Amino acid sequence: MDRKTLGAAVLAAAGAGAGVALARSLREGTPPAGEQAWTVRATGEARPTAEATATFVGTATVLLRLGAFTLLTDPNFLHLGQRAYLGYGMWSRRRTEPALPVDELPPLAAVVLSHLHGDHFDRVARRGLPRDVPVLTTRPAARRLQRWRFGEAVGLADWQSATFSAGGGETLRVTAVPARHGPAGVHLAMPVTMGSVIDWQPADGRRLRLYVSGDTRYSHRVLREIPERFGGIDAALLHLGGTRLLGALVTMDARDGVALSRLLDPRRIVPIHYDDYPVFREPLSTFLQLAELSGLGGAVRPVVRGQTVDLTE
Repeated sequence: MDRKTLGAAVLAAAGAGAGVALARSLREGTPPAGEQAWTVRATGEARPTAEATATFVGTATVLLRLGAFTLLTDPNFLHLGQRAYLGYGMWSRRRTEPALPVDELPPLAAVVLSHLHGDHFDRVARRGLPRDVPVLTTRPAARRLQRWRFGEAVGLADWQSATFSAGGGETLRVTAVPARHGPAGVHLAMPVTMGSVIDWQPADGRRLRLYVSGDTRYSHRVLREIPERFGGIDAALLHLGGTRLLGALVTMDARDGVALSRLLDPRRIVPIHYDDYPVFREPLSTFLQLAELSGLGGAVRPVVRGQTVDLTE
């Protein structure tokens, strides 16, 4: 049984509230940590700046300006009313406009793509992004993107990294970290997903360690190794929204977001991915209230589409 057929069966079972037991052998194998790394020289003019900012475009799309490097996460540029296709015949109609159109993006060093779903990499992005931009993503997504002629798509397994360099000894490293798009079993019906840790290091030392959750549920077993390997996280972009597909909760809700924040202990928490589609069932206010009650309110920095926040504050 292939993953797509299996996935349809899993979602059907989840929608009916049935328990699902699935063999671990069906998961794609992961090579040993540190097995391979890629080095890519950043393109475009290096900006002589110590800025580290995030501009929220919408959904999980964020424009990161980290010194000489400009990155884009999970490009979703569908317009209000357009459908995002989620697999197995499912779709959700966008109810917001992106804050920035794809044809107004600045030159990019890379795209960081957590997984290949229609609300994270859509047909507008596919048409509008340059085919030679490096796309750092999962191995299955990279294979698909290469078939779409994104020749610089790179598939990363957990703990593998890609490193970018600019003049003056400035570097940026993107490391894939574990994520699981749904509860155990149900996640096999979803695209393989990764989180990422982005380390920006000017010549005088590391200035920022940024965690991007990707579409994951909280599981201590799955995520516990992230803070063990990457301590001192400065900021975290959390994909929230409590997304439900056929009744299954497949992204973090408020409770998951608070649990992950406690595990990682970042200085700044920036919630994203919370209101752009009807499948996002939980409002941002639920997370803000629970974070406040949990003593995390001082670390949370809510953003709205089009807003830019300083990640080093």
